[in-house]
Amino acid sequence: MRNRSVLITGASRGIGKAAAELFAQQGYRIILNYLNSEPSALKLAQDLMKQGVDVLPFRADVSNIEQVNRMVEAGEARFGNIDVLVSNAGRSQQKLFTEITPNEWRDMMSVTLDAAYYCCRAVLPGMIRHKSGKIVLISSIWGMVGASCEVHYSAAKAALIGMTKSLAKELGPSNIQVNCVAPGIIDTDMNAKLNQETRSFLIQDTPLGRIGTPHNVAEAILFLSSQKSDFITGQVLSPNGGFVI
Repeated sequence: MRNRSVLITGASRGIGKAAAELFAQQGYRIILNYLNSEPSALKLAQDLMKQGVDVLPFRADVSNIEQVNRMVEAGEARFGNIDVLVSNAGRSQQKLFTEITPNEWRDMMSVTLDAAYYCCRAVLPGMIRHKSGKIVLISSIWGMVGASCEVHYSAAKAALIGMTKSLAKELGPSNIQVNCVAPGIIDTDMNAKLNQETRSFLIQDTPLGRIGTPHNVAEAILFLSSQKSDFITGQVLSPNGGFVI
């Protein structure tokens, strides 16, 4: 039986990197997508290959449909088909709503929502053909409850939740499960810019009394990508330490 394959976008650091490492431990073949962080992405790929993992590092801007299509074509040529898509690439920005420029709004939607659409659109023909597949979209607790000064980020992440539920209904007859992971406050580069006062406040507001790790989120992603979740679709799993209940 062949090893399953996974495409992880934004896999060079943070949650994407942790997911790649966890999938590698489970014997998955990995298409490791990156855009700007080439040194860290290639180092991760080399480290995994030294462990005997079949890795295809691929530089692509996931907000560009042509680049996404080329990446998926390369992955299918290498691995036969793509069993799992983890749409993780994204970015954050804290800004008053009245100060968000039209370009910043469009950029947020492009990198978060359009990218998920392009990636799903590219992998689905193969999944439908094989009547099997897992799609995991990475949202955020702010997509569930909203965040002040992050309206464009929250709106884009909320849209991913709607996309998850709708796509799950449409793809269920093809035996494809679509789920969403909505992380809470996680110790990533994205949150590294928070000052100590803000971090302390967020920790105090988290019942478990700590910030989560990328590995915590990766475990949720792996579960929803595995056969253990075969009867779960259209759901939002939120590893957030109780921050949102």
